[in-house]
Amino acid sequence: MIRLSKLADYGLVIMTHVGRKRSGTLHTARGLALESGLPVPTVSKLLKVLLQNGFLVSTRGTKGGYSLARDARDISVAEMIAALEGPIALTDCSTDITGLCEIERGCPAKHNQRIINQVVRGALERLTLADLVHPLRVTAIKTSTGNFIPSLTLTSGRTQ
Repeated sequence: MIRLSKLADYGLVIMTHVGRKRSGTLHTARGLALESGLPVPTVSKLLKVLLQNGFLVSTRGTKGGYSLARDARDISVAEMIAALEGPIALTDCSTDITGLCEIERGCPAKHNQRIINQVVRGALERLTLADLVHPLRVTAIKTSTGNFIPSLTLTSGRTQ
């Protein structure tokens, strides 16, 4: 099963909450915890990671907090997942690191695994935080063979 870790999932939740507000709006760990239903220590840990990776900026002081460092349209889902989990890789052999898989050298599936990984990563790179703050709509595109391929219609009008 392909699944994000809870921490990565929660990181996307926090970024979505921050991305929904006007640019420059300051968010506190406690406020984001209340909005998201997550514990304050978890939110604080995520804010630190998101700050260190350049997604957020912090303002100190009694009226301080966190806000987006960049426009939500310029932050890809792939970037956020990579910052929270490490490189996006469906299998050990689909990474750029050699030697993780014992059968890598003679594996007949390695080439295809890398291609599948590139397709998934590409889809996540095209999705942005701006897309996540609004409900995504799933549609289907009919192929020439009569099959249907799921497609996302984004609020910006883009289709993926």
